[in-house]
Amino acid sequence: MDIPIYQVDAFTNQVFSGNPAAVCLLQEWLSFEQMLQIAQENNLAETAYCLMQEDAFSIKWFTPEIEMDLCGHATLATAHVLFQYHFPDRNLLTFQSNSGELNVSRKGDWYQLDFPSRVPVPSELPAVILEGIGATPEQVLKARDYVLVFETQEQIEAIQPNVALLNTINIDPGGIVVTAPGEEVDFVSRFFTPQASIFEDPVTGSAHCSLIPYWSRRLGKDQMMARQISSRGGVLRVADRGGRVLISGQAVTYLQGSIKI
Repeated sequence: MDIPIYQVDAFTNQVFSGNPAAVCLLQEWLSFEQMLQIAQENNLAETAYCLMQEDAFSIKWFTPEIEMDLCGHATLATAHVLFQYHFPDRNLLTFQSNSGELNVSRKGDWYQLDFPSRVPVPSELPAVILEGIGATPEQVLKARDYVLVFETQEQIEAIQPNVALLNTINIDPGGIVVTAPGEEVDFVSRFFTPQASIFEDPVTGSAHCSLIPYWSRRLGKDQMMARQISSRGGVLRVADRGGRVLISGQAVTYLQGSIKI
């Protein structure tokens, strides 16, 4: 069996930046074990599997360890592949997923994800996370992920997490977001995933399902610019729409080939 595969850098317009994702296009679903094995072989933060049946699309996301409930950058990467190489005349794609129906629209050279909002609520922070982050946030919230709010971008940049300590905990399937007001954008963030093969995710679309409603209410703005300040980095245009959030980014293809299994 030959499976078309692409590797795309998402939330960027330059290769070697943003967040890389593999995209596999399927005519029928593979087994769970096969999808997990391919994700392990790819050794990227996420591999997306897109089932193409006539005019309908379904999507699943796998890390090298687990199937995820939602992934922004791999959905963006999948939409980029479909728009660029298979449906150049279309400007809207709809995916069926474990997180419901997801729409992706093309806006010039940007792709806009329409995702569910996950409003974070006040929470208690486990002592091991506080020790592992090595800095005290001004606010602790939680939805799928822990959201730790700090005062300045400089604090976010300075965080040096204790990876060994944080890897002793399990936040399946979530992670730890650290965020603060941005110096050149509305807000910045970093995202850590304990026990994952890639501990710091370069750009995390799904984390913004919680960051967008938080910052929208705090700043009193429906539309914002965000930056994830990992070593690779990424830029996102975001908007709050009540029960939904809009997450926009660019993408660029790094490689194209086929898997033989």
